[in-house]
Amino acid sequence: MPGFLLPELPITSFADYRSRGGGLGLQRALEIGRSATVLEMRSSGLRGRGGGGFPTGIKWAGLADDPAADRYVVANGAEGEPGTFKDRWLMRSNPYQLVEGLLIAAFATSAVGAYIALKRSFEVEAEAIKRAISEMSSEGLLGELPVGVVEGPDDYLFGEEKAMLEVIEGNDPLPRLYPPYVQGLFETPNESHPAAVNNVETLSNVPHIMREGAEWFRSFGTNQSPGTMVFTISGDVQRESVVELEMGTSLSFLIYGVGEGLPAGRSVKAVISGVSNAPLPSRFLDLPMSFEAMKAAGSGLGAGGFIVYDDTACMVRVGAALSRFLNRESCGQCPPCKLGTGEIAARLEELGSGAAGRDADLEELRGWILRVTDANRCGLGAGQQALANGIVTEFGKDLEHHTLGPDSEERPACTDHRTYVVPAFTDFDEAAGAFTT
Repeated sequence: MPGFLLPELPITSFADYRSRGGGLGLQRALEIGRSATVLEMRSSGLRGRGGGGFPTGIKWAGLADDPAADRYVVANGAEGEPGTFKDRWLMRSNPYQLVEGLLIAAFATSAVGAYIALKRSFEVEAEAIKRAISEMSSEGLLGELPVGVVEGPDDYLFGEEKAMLEVIEGNDPLPRLYPPYVQGLFETPNESHPAAVNNVETLSNVPHIMREGAEWFRSFGTNQSPGTMVFTISGDVQRESVVELEMGTSLSFLIYGVGEGLPAGRSVKAVISGVSNAPLPSRFLDLPMSFEAMKAAGSGLGAGGFIVYDDTACMVRVGAALSRFLNRESCGQCPPCKLGTGEIAARLEELGSGAAGRDADLEELRGWILRVTDANRCGLGAGQQALANGIVTEFGKDLEHHTLGPDSEERPACTDHRTYVVPAFTDFDEAAGAFTT
């Protein structure tokens, strides 16, 4: 499998990075000019690796063509999607490619400032990024461009791009109404300062594309999802891991080839990417991990963090835990989201409590699934909708465990007594193949 984002050993100096071709991507961008750089990114087909999958070249082109005098570029390193550890691993493994990618983005869009935003709890990553900026500045790569590092709160919504811009401006992580290309950074009553926010992995791809060319990048992956992606595999597998694979690699390879399968006697019941997509039942194990294939299956690729649940899991209880997390992290600006995530979590908790569930619980659950996205400023409500609807649609037998009376002969026995925690990782022990939560 190709691997250019994750080196075998961490790159800890700019001299080491330069010996591997570091800096040549920026050099080529400066040689061919801004317009040609944007065109190269559009030709590469690189799509955002933070969850949305939006074409990077189109985002840059929109910012470059904006008539505003001041524009900004931002690297989103506030990785908070449960089940994901790829951005932190990238920043630890090679912070220089991220900084170079950000410099290329700033050049291509004529940005007057650049920021790298990450959580203040990411101490190892922040130290690596600051070291990379300092070394590359000493080598003259930054030119006159100010590059700031912003360390924000541990809130889930800090990773939402509009909320991130608020934090950069010194405010709480509350999503704005308008997207970054409309309301960017430090705008005044008379001036709009649009911004482009790209995920850490997205920007880390940029130097390699500029150095090797768009066609080289397109030689990996699929037509609609070119390149590689850094995936996280966790849950009921024998070995948890962070790995770079070609886009379009099957989900089963990630589980059995990288995660080394499940313990003896166990089989896959469900796989979910983060908490903002519909869980996939086991019939989808041969699904290619690409934006288009995951969408066609009724789910999403997200940030590539796949959580595996074995055949002992009750997806009602899983859904209750994940929904309660979304309810806690909902900022409250949009009442349908705050109320809806709370009601969905409550209905799933009540159904999964072991007591006799009511048909009304299920009807109320379905009703809130329809309403939770009303008037949302960000994607949290849509993630809750996808998660809960996927459980209702694909895991009806688990719902039957709890919607018939406990003494009913028709009631299938629910043998799952696990306490589920949201897989929000704080560290990764590569040797042991295990994450810390």
